[in-house]
Order: sequence, then structure tokens, then C-alpha cells
Amino acid sequence: MPGIKLMFHKDLHAKCYFNEKEAIITSMNLYMFSQQNNVEMGIYISKEKDEDLYNQVAKEVDRIKRGSEHRTISVQKVENKKPETTKQQSFPKTENRKHNNNQTGYCIRTGVEIPFNVEKPMSYEAFKVWSQFGDPDYPEKFCHFSGEPSNGETSVSKPILKKNWKKAKEIFDF
Repeated sequence: MPGIKLMFHKDLHAKCYFNEKEAIITSMNLYMFSQQNNVEMGIYISKEKDEDLYNQVAKEVDRIKRGSEHRTISVQKVENKKPETTKQQSFPKTENRKHNNNQTGYCIRTGVEIPFNVEKPMSYEAFKVWSQFGDPDYPEKFCHFSGEPSNGETSVSKPILKKNWKKAKEIFDF
């Protein structure tokens, strides 16, 4: 998108959307999941209505930018030759999710059965959504090994609950 600069600061969590007339400072990521699933807060500042506050924010943004790295994002279309089919999003009760040795895993976002693969712990559909942001530490909902709810303790970088890690490693030898 022309005219937009993406900066990264390793210690910054808040998001600041800022131009020459107004600013929004918030914890909210600008995508539907945050809106539907998180409790978020933010503040809108208008230069016209509160120039002093706007200028303070501009000064702080400049300070943060000086300590940040410029990031470049390139986007390319990836064709999936054979999309993975997924089951309807109905989740069996946890007690029915017994793990077996036939390489069955569970999508860490939806809980549907998929091939067990710690490198690819999501269904194709869930991965398409996740890949728009690609945060490997984003909290997910299910354990890839057992399919049980993980209450945000799993992620792409850690798809298996700690309590199941040893058993999964023994069974799947990864």
C-alpha cells in the first residue's frame, strides 16, 4: 500500500495508526478475530480538537520510530495444487478425542482432525487465515496431539500442550 511505512519495535505492543490530522492508539489488531474475540481498548485523538495532546502523541511516535526497524513486506500469491479438505466445524467432546497411532492430529485453531505434523498444525482453511498475520506465538484453541482445548496454551510454535509433549514425541518420533 503506497504511503504506508511498517516499523517494528521489539518492546512495543500497542498499535498506533497516525496521520497529519488524527491518531488512534489501541491494543487492537485490525482484523476480525480481535473484534470478535478480544476485549480491546483504544483512544482517538484529533489534532483539530486537542492539538496539544496530538503533538505529544506525535513526539512519542517519533521517539518510538527512532528506536524501530523499518520492515518491508512482500506479498505473493501461492497456489495450492491440492487443497486439504476439512470437516464441518463441529467439535467432538474432549472425551471422544482419543489419540491413535495412525498419524491423526488436530488443527490447533479449529479442532478438526488433520494429519499429525508439528510443522503444519493447522487445517488448510485455518492456515489461510493465520498466514495473513503469521504470528507463530499467537494463542490457539486446541492441542495438535490430543485435540483437547488448550485455553490459549498452544500456538504454531508450540502446537502441543506441555503435558502431552513427551507422549507425542514417543509416538511420533519427531
